[in-house]
Amino acid sequence: MATGLAVRACQAGHRVAFATAAQWVDRLATAHHTGRLQDELVKLGRYPLIVIDEVGYIPFEAEAANLFFQLISNRYERASVIVTSNKPFGRWGETFGDETVAAAMIDRLVHHAEVHSLKGESYRMRGRELGRVPTANDND
Repeated sequence: MATGLAVRACQAGHRVAFATAAQWVDRLATAHHTGRLQDELVKLGRYPLIVIDEVGYIPFEAEAANLFFQLISNRYERASVIVTSNKPFGRWGETFGDETVAAAMIDRLVHHAEVHSLKGESYRMRGRELGRVPTANDND
């Protein structure tokens, strides 16, 4: 869904940047370590839309969580963000290692937002029997 929205934004003439959460943090960490973090945030601010994929798949260290928060905070009420995650907001403290940072980030993300929670099986696993645990009824 996030990819589809990003493609439609591109088709409408908007600049879009797409990366995983880990890739965004790596990009920001490199900028931070070379003294260019603010320049990088300004550069990213020129994109009307960024997509942050896979938040929650890999826990962040404190510095990474701080950099990620700065990205979200810098875009707050200025530009659009699409975030995908496999975790409900209530578990983002686990990802960011700090409930307060997670709450502040979520607050900024959901203000003026549409939140869509998708349920069900992965479309990638559709029609596959991989990982299926046989039940007692399978022997009948």
